[in-house]
Amino acid sequence: MSIRAVTTQPILNVSILLMASIAVQSPNALAQAYEPICQVGVASGYCRAPSVLTTLEALPEPTPLPLPTPVVPAPTVTPSASVSPLSMGNPLNLTPYDFGSFNRPFSLNSLWNIRPKFVTLGTAEIPKSTYYPLIGTGKYSTTAFLAKPTDPAVKVYPLPGTYGVWDPDAEANFPSIDIPHWPADTLPASGTDGHADIVDVENGMIHSFWQLRQTNGRWVAAQYAWSKLDGRGWGDGSHYFQGARASGIASIAGLIRKNEINDGASQYFHALAMSLTYTGMSEYEQFVFPATSGDRTWRENTGRFPTGALLMLPPTFDSSKISNPDLRKVVNTLKTYGAYVVDRNVGTPFYIYVENGSGFNLHKGGWNSAVGNDLQKIRAALRQVTYAKDWVNALGQPVAALAPLNATSMRGPWKPMVKGGAVPVYDSRKQGVTFGKTDKAYWAESASDRSIPRVSWAKPVKGRLYEFKVKATNGGRAYLRFWGNGAEQFNTRALGDGETYRFNWPMVNGVSILGVVSGVGDKTFIQGMLTEVAQ
Repeated sequence: MSIRAVTTQPILNVSILLMASIAVQSPNALAQAYEPICQVGVASGYCRAPSVLTTLEALPEPTPLPLPTPVVPAPTVTPSASVSPLSMGNPLNLTPYDFGSFNRPFSLNSLWNIRPKFVTLGTAEIPKSTYYPLIGTGKYSTTAFLAKPTDPAVKVYPLPGTYGVWDPDAEANFPSIDIPHWPADTLPASGTDGHADIVDVENGMIHSFWQLRQTNGRWVAAQYAWSKLDGRGWGDGSHYFQGARASGIASIAGLIRKNEINDGASQYFHALAMSLTYTGMSEYEQFVFPATSGDRTWRENTGRFPTGALLMLPPTFDSSKISNPDLRKVVNTLKTYGAYVVDRNVGTPFYIYVENGSGFNLHKGGWNSAVGNDLQKIRAALRQVTYAKDWVNALGQPVAALAPLNATSMRGPWKPMVKGGAVPVYDSRKQGVTFGKTDKAYWAESASDRSIPRVSWAKPVKGRLYEFKVKATNGGRAYLRFWGNGAEQFNTRALGDGETYRFNWPMVNGVSILGVVSGVGDKTFIQGMLTEVAQ
């Protein structure tokens, strides 16, 4: 524990999207042999073509579905010698409809469900610590609970003696959180984190809790966040906190699930989730793309791997020498999809999370020295991905581009333009604001730095082309303007539902001002979205 006459389309090119990147490094970090690498923007300025790429797969891919041509050419690279890859294909006969579901959360092209074909790996090694590495269930893992449409609604209250349930995305404490469908078998993990995720398929939401427990006949929790079941599985600059993990994601993201442990496949077809201890977590960066958050006490770390880093085993790691079949399946996954660092633990070099109640146990019948030794070999071989290209999804289809990420937030605080005027209320679940019934049009503005994300990699870049788009009901409107260098640099003017405005981000520093205008009569919902446009 971020319209003008232009014909280009707003997309993010994945060929230069580094999943486990190190964000803009401090001088100290660079001094520790880190290299500048690709960041999230379409032309971030932090990309460099490595001289050598490791080939993760040399087999031909299945016939792909047509996707947009990448808007930024991939760097010129020299692939390494071919290796004997795993036969990927689609052995589970998955379809696009299998994704965004209870058993396979998030979209087909979510960062959790795509893998790179070529990578470069760093040199830093996860150090040993107090305990052996761990892959398994436990009190700091979690369980996904399926909410049925017939399950009753439940209110979740604050922990005794606290002010409210903390919603980090709304940046507010609430007296209670309403969950429309609550499964009767909900049972949080027994550790102090008390993780539990409720998956509401009917409403397409994952409700993620931290320190959830039942006290005196009612449910209480310290923190709540939500994410879209068919979404990215990671936050963005606007909806930056989407779950109970320190990285801002749901605790079931990357989780090895009950239904896939004995599915007959030689590997898992998604990236895994792992935590590192203090000696492995970075002391130089709190988090990097795709993470939008990290532990607040990250400066206590002494290691090299930030939250959000993607770690993989090199293709030369011989999985055939792993005698335990359950461990071998994880190893094969680490060679193809890898594992993202999503949290921090105490004393375990790495911990890859398996769903509680699955019966997964690498040490059945007692401590297995051979497994313990293999886990140490895995620890010593895991490396951070510092560059990646040619991504494919679990169906073997190339992923050329992802949807743009929203770079503005409606959370306020809002100030009425006329004294005593109405102000809107932010709704995290809708990622917008709502005015109550009004007798006339009311204007409100937010000049807070919260209108533009604090997430470092999600901030607008000077000189880039952006589009501001409005979604509104009842005649609501929104606008974005920027004041810098003693003058107004741009003003989108008040735009109605479906209207857009494109502009280049100013080359000067300044203040962004987000404004909204209510309709008249009924309630008015307004959402403004700022996205980068590829050129």
